[in-house]
Amino acid sequence: MSERKKMVTGVFRNRYDGERAFDYLQSIGYLDREINLLMSESTRTSEFSAAVREKQNAKSKAAEGMGVGGAIGTAVGATIAAIAAIGTTIALPGVGLIVAGPLAAAFAGGGAGAVTGGLLGTLVGAGMTEQNAEAYDEALRNGGIVIGVVPRKASDATDIERKFSEFNGENVCYC
Repeated sequence: MSERKKMVTGVFRNRYDGERAFDYLQSIGYLDREINLLMSESTRTSEFSAAVREKQNAKSKAAEGMGVGGAIGTAVGATIAAIAAIGTTIALPGVGLIVAGPLAAAFAGGGAGAVTGGLLGTLVGAGMTEQNAEAYDEALRNGGIVIGVVPRKASDATDIERKFSEFNGENVCYC
């Protein structure tokens, strides 16, 4: 029986703070495929569809010679949007949740789409404490974004918790 690895997680109430947390993780060397991302289908549709279009427009403008600096600035913040919009995510039917990262693979492999306990049951099934799952459930239903990563070393966990809190993360925990 394998032991579940602890993860640093936090919920972000807006796209800006979520993108800052995601970009921070990338800046310290975590790959997209190592970062867990959860959001509701309605959040993905309302917040990130436009960001993906902005990123594509910025790339087009850069290709036309209309300002590479602006394109680069737009692309950095749109990374989370691109992940939310492409095939690295799974949608959990009946739950309305979009999942990307290692949790997506775990859900796909473990049949998490069949969870009958709804969103809360899905989060607890993913290894979150019930208290955090309840807080994340409420936040996800109200447009929040949950970001988490399994730290490579203890010092990373401390640094990530501090940064997530700096970026207005709520219910930040290493659990």
